[in-house]
Order: sequence, then structure tokens, then C-alpha cells
Amino acid sequence: MAVEPSLPVTKVAVSTQAERDRARLTRSAAIASIATAAFLLVLKVWASWRTGSTAMLGSLADTALDLVASLATLVSVWIAAQPADHNHRFGHGKAEALSAVFQVLLIGLSAVGIAWRAISALVSGDRTAAAAEGIAVSIVAILVTLALLGWQRYVISRTRSVAISADHVHYQSDLLLNLAVIAALALDQYLGFGMADPVFGIAIALWLAWGAWSAGNEAVHQLMDHEWPEEKRQQFVEVAARHPELSNLHDLRTRTSGHKDFAQFHVDLPGDMSVARAHDIIESVERDLCAQFPHLELLIHIDPEGHVDEPENPLVEEDEFAKLENNTPS
Repeated sequence: MAVEPSLPVTKVAVSTQAERDRARLTRSAAIASIATAAFLLVLKVWASWRTGSTAMLGSLADTALDLVASLATLVSVWIAAQPADHNHRFGHGKAEALSAVFQVLLIGLSAVGIAWRAISALVSGDRTAAAAEGIAVSIVAILVTLALLGWQRYVISRTRSVAISADHVHYQSDLLLNLAVIAALALDQYLGFGMADPVFGIAIALWLAWGAWSAGNEAVHQLMDHEWPEEKRQQFVEVAARHPELSNLHDLRTRTSGHKDFAQFHVDLPGDMSVARAHDIIESVERDLCAQFPHLELLIHIDPEGHVDEPENPLVEEDEFAKLENNTPS
């Protein structure tokens, strides 16, 4: 029996238990982030009132936004953990990317506000007060933030959550913010360098802007269905190339949504091959690919050898196996 040209084979490599474990980890990181932000917000409100420091005010503003962003993260990871349904057949993973974009916008707004306040203080010559209290609060904030960052790094390594990754950027910046507050207060009140506080405030604003830019890239890539990095695509093709029965792997399309990867491609098989034999070959390919790329949803389309889908479209007809051979050192 000949192989039908339009026969697609789909494989989903996903474990229900793994999904539950991922949801538990991301929720725990989001809840830890909320608790940390709420605790630090109370401390920094008091410290800002006591010190009058622009750097401390910037740190307070960032912590307040951290709290809002962390709440958004908790909602997004809860939505992303929901299984695929009738209206969302690919799942809800992009909720994390939407949350990350929201967080980036908050970071950007925070950077603008801090920069404005710092420039105003620089022009007016305002000075800080109560350095000891401000430094003590900043040290406590650093210790609490270090503990949170450690847990977030563990969760990110296990889940690849872009929402938690964006939240992680917040708290990395908060760590630097607290160090900057200590430096600004010490230079201003103990060494008499009155410009230190607003200068550090401007530096903090620039750092936050850079963090917003960096954190936004991955989220935008996911929302725009950006292709995998070239190295990852090549590794994917190399695994498929281990099966000599396949020829002319083309129309490879890849994307990522949340923690899940999606890939689809066409391969040529002999036109007179039976459907049963073609099925066995593709099953073997799927097992290898899904073993190498966990959380992969895979769609393979079989073409009879010599078939051309779109002769004028190189994106469709480019043979990934041939490209792999050309890139292999002789």
C-alpha cells in the first residue's frame, strides 16, 4: 500500500506528573516573590521617610513595582499551567510571555520615574539623612533578596519559565539597587560627596532600562513565534539524520511557547512503501527526538520521494540534511 502524500504524524512528549511538578515550582517561586516584595516594601517605606534618599526612593519604587509584577507572575503561571482545552489546543504557555511583557513595561516606567527624581535632586542639591537606618534596611533587603534569587534560579533551571525569568531580573536589579543605596548614603553622609545619591539614582535608572530591554527579548520572541536558535535547530536535525530511511528533511518550523517546544517538518520516503512501514520509521524518529528534546510537540509530514511542495519557496524546500552536510567540516 502506497504512502499518502498528506499523511501527518503527530507526537506529544509530555508527562502529566511533570506538568504538575512544573506548576508547583513556578507557583512557589511566584508566591516567594510576592512575600519578599511585600516585606521589603514595608521596610523601604520607612527607610525612604527616614533618609530622604533618592536612591532609596528608587529602590522603594522598584520594590513596589516588583510586588505588582509578582502578582501578575502568579496569575500568569497559574494560567500557563492549565491544560490545553477546546479553545486553546496548543495550551496556555504564552500567558507567561504576556506577563513578562507587562513586567518589562513596569520596569521601564520605574526607570523613567527614578531618573526624573534623581535629576531633580541633582539640580536642587537635596541631601540625605539617617544613613545608619538606610544602610541597615538595605543590608536586610540584600539578604532576603539573595535567598529569593537562589530559589528562582533553581525553578528557572527546572521549568524554563519566562515569567519567573523576568521576575528574576527584577530582583537582580533590586540587589544592585540596595548596594547602590548603601554606597550613596555612605558617600553622601560619611565622606561628604553630596552628588553621590542622585548620581547613583541615575545609574540605577539606566540599569533598570537595560534589564527591561534584556528581559523583553525572550518574551517577544515567544509571542512572535521566533524560530529556535540556530544551534538548537542544528542539533534537532542531527538527531533526525541518524535515521538513514529519511531523506530530504524540509519545511522545518520551530517555536517555543512557555516551557513547551513545537516543531514540524516534512521528510521524503519511498512512494511504494507501506503505511505500516512508514509509521514504524516515523515512530522511531519521534522517540529519538522527544528523548533529546523534552516537552516537545512534534508534527511530521511524509512526502513521497521527489515530491515538491512549493518550488519557488526556499523556506519550504530547503533540505536541512543537505545543509547539515555542507556545515560539517571535511
